[in-house]
Amino acid sequence: MDKVHPYEKFRELVKPVLQSKLDEFRLMDYQEVSEEDLWNFLISKRWRMPKEDVRLYEIVNQIMNVKPGDFLAYTQVEQLRGPDWFSDGIDPDEWKELLK
Repeated sequence: MDKVHPYEKFRELVKPVLQSKLDEFRLMDYQEVSEEDLWNFLISKRWRMPKEDVRLYEIVNQIMNVKPGDFLAYTQVEQLRGPDWFSDGIDPDEWKELLK
């Protein structure tokens, strides 16, 4: 079972801030970014090493300082780290046939 991130307790409080950041992304033509995507970026990238005594204003500041380029770079790296296409159970002979 995954451990809950310490900042998860702030999620409901910062929903308006997340929505504001998503609206900003949409103005810059990043239409497909969801609240869940943005939150996962923050948890995985920005808040990898959470502070024990973090304040709400620090969380808000970090959300508002997310740049679309940072988010896009993160998602591209995560896609590259995705599943290994060659380990999905396809027989090597089938790969040879597919790649002729």
